[in-house]
Amino acid sequence: MHSPLLADAPAVREPQHAPVAHVMRGGVIEGVHYGSVVVLDSGGGVRLGIGDIEAACYPRSALKPVQAVAMVRAGLPLDGVLLSLAMGSHSGEEHHLAGTRLILDLAGLAEDDLRNVPDLPYAPAVRDAWVREGRGPSRLAQNCSGKHAAMLYLCKLSGWPLETYLDADHPLQRMIAEAVEELTGQHVANVTVDGCGSPLFAVSLHGLARAAARIATAGPDTAEHRVADALRVHPEMASGTGRDTAELMRAVPGLLAKDGFEGVQVAALPDGRAIAVKIADGADRARTAVTAAALACAGVDPRLLAGFAGEPVTGGGRPVGSIRPVSALNPPGAPATVTV
Repeated sequence: MHSPLLADAPAVREPQHAPVAHVMRGGVIEGVHYGSVVVLDSGGGVRLGIGDIEAACYPRSALKPVQAVAMVRAGLPLDGVLLSLAMGSHSGEEHHLAGTRLILDLAGLAEDDLRNVPDLPYAPAVRDAWVREGRGPSRLAQNCSGKHAAMLYLCKLSGWPLETYLDADHPLQRMIAEAVEELTGQHVANVTVDGCGSPLFAVSLHGLARAAARIATAGPDTAEHRVADALRVHPEMASGTGRDTAELMRAVPGLLAKDGFEGVQVAALPDGRAIAVKIADGADRARTAVTAAALACAGVDPRLLAGFAGEPVTGGGRPVGSIRPVSALNPPGAPATVTV
């Protein structure tokens, strides 16, 4: 039976994405990135909507702060650096690996207890060094290993089965699903498996932004506040050195942000303003530029976002163009609501 406090699950349909960014070369539009964008004001109202913000979508790793809230509520005793790592899509740097080992040590477990998919480190430079050293894929190096170690730690403390912690009907995953629905304010539309092997819940882009806003605005002595504080203070542990989402949190005071594969980004400010972005083709080059433009529409000082326009379009080894967000994402003239 559906809870009367939750909205119906978003529709599973072909999303009606709209243009969100143009690939400019020499003053001519060479390509178009489609997607959807939602900007919420501090009261939770939709200040700007482009594309299909109500269709079901997979947030991928952008949902990790919500997963972390669920685990902290259930008694996960991590804070600061290790809690940030528990919601990370890390680069595989040594401090990420050391932090994951520490969480496993606290649980009395080992790398072999992890059930995420073995992989090489995510960051290209770290991955190249790893390969030069003759090292192969490992569960520890995979970018979600911190989250999986935290899941195992909570299971160990709670007396829950370890071997099946990724099953959708495991007590851990049922608890996470409840937190997803509570914080997004809607029922989950579908459950599948994420790239790392953990359950993945389909919600709307609007719901994802609402969840981020609720975490960012939560008061002291709440699980949400602990999660937000850990991510804001230690953004590199949830991503990596030089990664755009970590740099964005360093640039914008108080910002909470998390990216996810396939062009997803969510971000929220302490007063409840929030944005969520989905790039239809999954391209990071558009995600970064559109995220910055959406934050400007939310009222963030554009000067703080100047370094997040995305990589230039090059020709002959020199810049000849850029990724330009569509005009609806260019403040101050953005209309109150644009639904295409």
